[in-house]
Amino acid sequence: MSGTEQSTGTGSAGAETNAETGPPNAEAGPPNAETGLAALEARLGYVFRDRALAETALTHTSWLNEAAAPGRADNERLEFLGDAVLALVVSDLLMRRLPGSAEGDLTRARAALVSEGGLARAAATLDLGRFIFVGRGEERTGGRARPSILADALEALMGAIYLDSGLDAVAAVTMRLFQTELADVQVHARLDYKSRLQERAQALWQSAPVYQVVAESGPDHDKRFEVALTFAGREWARAGGRSKKEAEQSAAAAALATLEREAKPGPGPGEQGP
Repeated sequence: MSGTEQSTGTGSAGAETNAETGPPNAEAGPPNAETGLAALEARLGYVFRDRALAETALTHTSWLNEAAAPGRADNERLEFLGDAVLALVVSDLLMRRLPGSAEGDLTRARAALVSEGGLARAAATLDLGRFIFVGRGEERTGGRARPSILADALEALMGAIYLDSGLDAVAAVTMRLFQTELADVQVHARLDYKSRLQERAQALWQSAPVYQVVAESGPDHDKRFEVALTFAGREWARAGGRSKKEAEQSAAAAALATLEREAKPGPGPGEQGP
């Protein structure tokens, strides 16, 4: 498998696909070290031996549809591999950190970390969006900040690291990326985000969160759901996921983050304050 993936990532070596200088289009950012693979490697704490793997991991299918790059592959195969590798690594980390936890608690903790929302937040700490090769259409519509694209690219990077150096390297990068979340993993294990938000909303406004699917996309085998979360007369978050449950959890996590930023949450529109 390793040899196959490495050969797909080489692509053309011209100005359009240089892994050292980052995405080729003019909107990708200033041509300095921050846009190069070396900058991303510094943030990951990992240096690729085969940089073509990293280039493939950062190639969104929209870029490939527009670029003349024979032999270049998008990151979907590496995303598939990275999804499985990351789930294994995170499961192992949780088993070690929570030796007395039940299967259900471990499952909830893992879901919080490797859901689309959890991966997108980890990707944002790397500023990963600036390094991804995206097409002009995705560029114009904010694709670099889209949670699904960020999550997929991070999974693809994990798959690339696995092919490049093995499971221990993935584990080391994962521990750095999710350091804060892993430190708080007992909270993730005890309560899922929806349960935590339910408690907060009831305590502050005697209001129950409502989750509504507002969009669906993708083929049947790879569906994406977008959920809007409202309570207390206000929409608090929108989030996506590979299932309705995952999207709801991500939306609840985003709403909790908003609540934590607001020192004294006020009443929603149409409601009277105390």
